[in-house]
Amino acid sequence: MNTHIFDLNFTKCLLQFIKKLKLINLMNKTELIGAIAGASGLSKVDSKKALDAFLTTVSSELKKGGKITLVGHGTYQIVEKSARTGINPQTKATIKIPAKKVVKFKPGANLI
Repeated sequence: MNTHIFDLNFTKCLLQFIKKLKLINLMNKTELIGAIAGASGLSKVDSKKALDAFLTTVSSELKKGGKITLVGHGTYQIVEKSARTGINPQTKATIKIPAKKVVKFKPGANLI
């Protein structure tokens, strides 16, 4: 069994459980579009287009190795994680985890 799939499934289940308990407030894309429409006065269709354009632009810029800074919101950038060794939790065998690039988000001081 791929441990990354297990971790992802466990994380999804945990987040759903926490959301049901109302311990944290999670918002999906549809809810975010509705919130944008309500706050901006745009229609939900236009809000979806704006959100999709924002996400596409951020993704495209990060793929090119760029860095996006939105003052007051935060900074998105790509960081490289070096290769490392890990342990398979089921078999306790040592495994090699390859190097990879991940998106890092650093929240701005005024975000919260």
